[in-house]
Amino acid sequence: MLRGKQVRASIVGQAMEGGPRFIWSSWQTLTGLAPQIQADLYQVRLRPGADASSYARAVKAADPGLRAEIDADKGESIGTATVVGFALVFTTLLTFVAALGVFNTVLLNTRERRRDLGMLKAIGMTPRQVTAMTMTSMTLLGAASGLLGIPIGMAGHRVIVDNVGSIVFPDSTKDVWHVPQLALLALAGVTIAVLGALVPTRSAARLTIAKVLHSE
Repeated sequence: MLRGKQVRASIVGQAMEGGPRFIWSSWQTLTGLAPQIQADLYQVRLRPGADASSYARAVKAADPGLRAEIDADKGESIGTATVVGFALVFTTLLTFVAALGVFNTVLLNTRERRRDLGMLKAIGMTPRQVTAMTMTSMTLLGAASGLLGIPIGMAGHRVIVDNVGSIVFPDSTKDVWHVPQLALLALAGVTIAVLGALVPTRSAARLTIAKVLHSE
């Protein structure tokens, strides 16, 4: 309905973006609602290999009142690159913060268990065994964190994508999770835990019995 005039229209699809005052329509529907309105924008798709700059110059030469813009794809690529860049930076920062958290946890844990580590070394535990014991506990923690974070991340992704605003993503664009990717994400949790625990674990492994008794 437009200004009291109605036309019958068939909905044949759903657009990904738009707004409450914007619709995609055919010429037939538009003519029925507002026959006085004429087109003020044309979208032209050139065949593969065509020179867009030459086409724009030809349009300008044919009618100086027309303005041809050919930077739409470029703008989309810049926007995509920006989003991907921010995602990479954000992921790197989160990885660094998670590794620091593991580092702090292992450091405090080994300092609280200095006496226990000294007793274990006194009865014959080797530095390699101390390293294996500590790294195993952190590996299990990293695996559990990865397995718990994957479903939470998937749920958060779906909530954000479904509430973007005026953009409605089809189900095909939201189905981005696959088994190999999920396996890599679970492995990433283990890797972060191992890297974060490496330095304090090696320090605890080099701890001598004399240093433990001296601190007591």
